Amino acid sequence: MKIIAESSSTRTEWMLVDGTDVKEHAYTEGLNPFFQTRREISHSIRLELPHQFFKRRWEHVHYYGAGCSSPEKNMIVEASLVAQFKTPVTVESDLVGAARGLLVHEPGLACILSTGSNSCFYDGVKIVKNVRPLGFVLGDEGSGNALGRIFLSDVLKDLAPKHLSEAFFAKLRVTPDDIMNDIYNNPHANRNLSSYSLFLSEHLDDEYVYNLIFNEISRFFERNITQYDKYQDYPVCFVGSVACLYSEILLAVAKKYGASIRKIVNNSLAGLITYHSTI
Repeated sequence: MKIIAESSSTRTEWMLVDGTDVKEHAYTEGLNPFFQTRREISHSIRLELPHQFFKRRWEHVHYYGAGCSSPEKNMIVEASLVAQFKTPVTVESDLVGAARGLLVHEPGLACILSTGSNSCFYDGVKIVKNVRPLGFVLGDEGSGNALGRIFLSDVLKDLAPKHLSEAFFAKLRVTPDDIMNDIYNNPHANRNLSSYSLFLSEHLDDEYVYNLIFNEISRFFERNITQYDKYQDYPVCFVGSVACLYSEILLAVAKKYGASIRKIVNNSLAGLITYHSTI
């Protein structure tokens, strides 16, 4: 049996599998070596995972995670996992996980729209092109934190419709000072921006909200998808909470750019189980 895990900056999903049979399933907080130390990651795993995941040494741990974009960052996560499971570990980026989970062995474009965003062209074996996502400061178009950043900026500059701003402050019971402190004095600012953006999902019938989301997802296509040669000739697949929340808008934007969306799912673990049962 092996452990397969998929982590965003917000949540990590774990499965203990035997072939294609899921034996245990659990969630912990999101893990990201850009924002957490080896000790913090180990602490989260040990305290939040059920004891069934630690009953014995497993065949392998396959971990796909946000922030796992370099050997140095991967080593932080790998060391934490080895210390906890005493089992061989392979750490890959969340984008590799998305490609394998969404497309398995088929060529196409794999995209993440969640707390952050990313994309790649996958040839059925490996990622052959990746437009740099640039993170929540310089990039992450179409993501939860991008939507949160734009909306909060409009609210705090009195550019958002008054009725929406009033509804926002009434629902979340926060002040402008609370928001500023939450964003600028918190190591997990990307998570916080994304959490604020969830308010938008409750007001999709509002023209301002619809246009904000449509325009930001269009920015994701313009600055990412269109950079892949002949993207219209390949299936385009999406994984992530934002992709699912705004799937109808995502489909409308894809039509505008002539892209063929094959799949929109909240996570790609089902495909990863299939992938790892065939290699």
